[in-house]
Amino acid sequence: MAKGPQKYPGASTAYWYGRKYPGSAMESNVGVLHTTEGRSVPSYGGGASAPNLTALPDIKGRRLRWYQHFDIDRSSRALVNRSGGVETNTLNALQVELVGTCDERHAETWSGKKAGVDYLFWPDAPDWALAELGKFVRWCHDNHGIKMSSPLTWKPYNKGQRGGSYGANGVRLSGSQWLNFYGWCGHQHVPENSHGDPGDIDMARVLAHARGTADEAPDDEGSDDADGDTYVVRAGDTLSSIARAHGTSWQYLAGANGICPPHTIHPGDTIKLK
Repeated sequence: MAKGPQKYPGASTAYWYGRKYPGSAMESNVGVLHTTEGRSVPSYGGGASAPNLTALPDIKGRRLRWYQHFDIDRSSRALVNRSGGVETNTLNALQVELVGTCDERHAETWSGKKAGVDYLFWPDAPDWALAELGKFVRWCHDNHGIKMSSPLTWKPYNKGQRGGSYGANGVRLSGSQWLNFYGWCGHQHVPENSHGDPGDIDMARVLAHARGTADEAPDDEGSDDADGDTYVVRAGDTLSSIARAHGTSWQYLAGANGICPPHTIHPGDTIKLK
């Protein structure tokens, strides 16, 4: 049944679970992104809840280190799959865990560690990380036909808050929608599941990298005016990334600019910094 290469080039098989959990044969046509909500490759209960692959950010090296746990066209185990419901793990879903977090509580710091330095807050992922993920998306398209598309809304996490991506979030697919979905989605979109990861990751930018249409990455310093009092938003920016670049907090910028939850900004917006 499998068509095309079953190992992502360069991926380590140091944590291979295919022998212990052989899974079901499938023909991958959907990609599902998760975040691990941790800072290292998980044990996944010895493989009992493992995805097909895990991507570990090498922040200093500006690349993703890939670990493969199951073949591309074998079912993995990171989704809830209720008895009597629609198939999730086994319905042609290629699953990828991104090491890091989508929880806004860790947007800047986490147990003494700094976002962007010690771990990634994926909704604010730097462009190199989105480009690396885009390479994987492109490879999956070229070798397995997974569509480079995601006609879905990716909601911020905000666990426990109305409007967040956890639980019944308004973007989770119904059983019939899931059966007819092709392309890329997040854990927050999968039926029978309640998790909200990977939050509002910039999937549009990932897909632009995959298609080769991404414009030049924003400068780390941003687009400031002459006095440094304002900043013009560019593609890929978030309030947190702007705040980190200018030595302030996203909460201050949100208040100073009257930006309400879910704190959405758009390219071309002018942000007051002082």
